[in-house]
Amino acid sequence: MPAILDVDFAQPEGFRPLSLDLRTPGTAAAPLVVFLHGGGWLRGSRKVFTPGISDARSFDRIVDAGFAVASCEYRLSGEARFPAQLEDVDAALAWLSANGAQYGVDASRVVLWGVSAGATLAALTALDRDDIAGVVDWFGPTDLFAMAAHDSARPGGGDALEDTREARWLGAPASQLPDAARRASPVLQVHPGAPPFHISHGTADEHVPIAQSEALAEALRAAAVPVDFHPVPDGRHFWQGLGDTDALFDRALAFARRVTAG
Repeated sequence: MPAILDVDFAQPEGFRPLSLDLRTPGTAAAPLVVFLHGGGWLRGSRKVFTPGISDARSFDRIVDAGFAVASCEYRLSGEARFPAQLEDVDAALAWLSANGAQYGVDASRVVLWGVSAGATLAALTALDRDDIAGVVDWFGPTDLFAMAAHDSARPGGGDALEDTREARWLGAPASQLPDAARRASPVLQVHPGAPPFHISHGTADEHVPIAQSEALAEALRAAAVPVDFHPVPDGRHFWQGLGDTDALFDRALAFARRVTAG
């Protein structure tokens, strides 16, 4: 399958260039999955779909289903605070819209697919735009106020609130930056007319409680936004503990195929 690697799509002033990897099925006008990696906004790589899952069972599986996949990086929290990461996603989408056709990509049919912190970025981006066909959200934080309470209640006291992933992303705990925390919480940004969502979350996830996805699904239903919500029994974060993730990919791909059809 054709792959165009290490493409610089943006150069934020004062920062390093941002790159994406584009894999295509080699057919004309393929619908596009834009992938955003996890890592708590402080680490992670566009090169890894999900730790422990190979390229063949992730990126290649999506391409084999007829989609182009653009795996895009964004500035991490040690480089820039929220909302810089949303600006980076918008820049990637702008590059793909301007240049995708020459690689056989139909950038008018886009599904945002994020895992963990990347799922938060995917959801926030889709909730702020009107040109996204759908969102695949795998175990993403959706309410930063509730995440702060979860972190403070962890056995042993957890990290100081100033050192949590969410606080590093915002620049301070959610309670100290409530306006930013609200804007960074997808559950508080839901509105009628938002694109459809497909949400999967493990019931045994200790890092991002499944209640985060339950709350987002409830808010989407209340706003009459189509949502598929799939609790995954015994699934932990990044699908640790699951021997086979093929069914999870199949469900997500069926959703992506449905929302990009026609």
